Amino acid sequence: MKIGIIGGGAAGMMAAVTAARAGAQVAIIEKNDRIGKKILVTGNGKCNLSNLSFSDSCYYSKEKEKAWQLLSRFTPQDTIDFFEGIGLCIKEKNGYLYPACEQASAVLDVFRYEIAARGIEVICGENAENIRLVKGRDGYEVLCGKNKYYFDKLIVTCGGQASPKTGSDGAGYRLLKELGLSIVRPVPALVQLRCKGNYFKALAGIRCEAVLDLYLDEKKVSREQGELQMTDYGISGIPVFQFSRRAAYALAAGQKTEVIIDLLPNLKPTEVKRWLKQRLSLLHGRTAEEFLTGTLHKKWILFFLKEQGIKGSDGCESIPAEKWNAVINAMKNFRVAVTDTNSFQNAQVCAGGVSLREVDENLESLKYRGLFIAGELLDVDGRCGGYNLQWAWCSGYLAAREAAKQTLYE
Repeated sequence: MKIGIIGGGAAGMMAAVTAARAGAQVAIIEKNDRIGKKILVTGNGKCNLSNLSFSDSCYYSKEKEKAWQLLSRFTPQDTIDFFEGIGLCIKEKNGYLYPACEQASAVLDVFRYEIAARGIEVICGENAENIRLVKGRDGYEVLCGKNKYYFDKLIVTCGGQASPKTGSDGAGYRLLKELGLSIVRPVPALVQLRCKGNYFKALAGIRCEAVLDLYLDEKKVSREQGELQMTDYGISGIPVFQFSRRAAYALAAGQKTEVIIDLLPNLKPTEVKRWLKQRLSLLHGRTAEEFLTGTLHKKWILFFLKEQGIKGSDGCESIPAEKWNAVINAMKNFRVAVTDTNSFQNAQVCAGGVSLREVDENLESLKYRGLFIAGELLDVDGRCGGYNLQWAWCSGYLAAREAAKQTLYE
């Protein structure tokens, strides 16, 4: 009795080790020349494994309650126990979990060592093109070009569409759609937003602390705070990533999508007039540019002054109070119209995927006994901060534990 795993990424490796530990014979089919390629680029090469700040508000799914029920069965503490059990030292930073060496390669290495020690077969360079039920008995046939592989149980973990250069090109959706499983429309998530305006090139490269509000059809639906990054086409940074999946679905639905940015989050609206008056008294005789120096990046200052028809060399006392108010108001309410997200090529994860209605509490297909689905292929995605890897570990573990149980007791 043998378990096959299509995809040697985070969920696939977790599934392989879990099943082998339970005593099952396991093989991984991976299209790349090596397993775990995507792990090497996670967390800017540091691999943020999980997060101790763990709640249902950190995840998204059309079946949110079911997703959280699944996630609750393999927690961040289980992740710590698992990785320490295969030799990885873990460190914690403000709740974020990393390998102690802060090298993603160490995570892949301990997986590779464990996979070798458990006798798990790794078949690289094979692209799964079709999945067929074996006639006359339970089991599955996986077609990879001229080669065919037979398994008693099959776990599909070949990723979504995010970062296709690492192998996640959406092929898993096609494989499962051909079997009749329903797919929630995939969109890029944890991704940059493209915005309308010809001024972004002048602002590109700026990084600053900001509060960002996402508006859909004039209604505020989300607020995030953190480091905003300006690009030559729009906005980026962690706070943008956090609500990008919501923006992506809104854009796909034709909703008006805007972001209002507060570039002076520490200055309350009620304090603006007093702040201006105090600053004018302290900086008497300065130019407009000198007056604003130190409030924001110089590129921002020149941009907002120009928007109000003010030259940087103008004396600050010569500028009417209403124009100063307009400048500060623009800094606290910088509105950008979102036209698109960047592509899957730039996305860290993929929102959408195989509906959780297609699987049971152990991620086994309700239509096909012995077929399991785990990882990014399913309609579950999380915020930045290790939450998507936590889902990979959780789903890979749950699917493999059940598959191994069935394999060993049938």
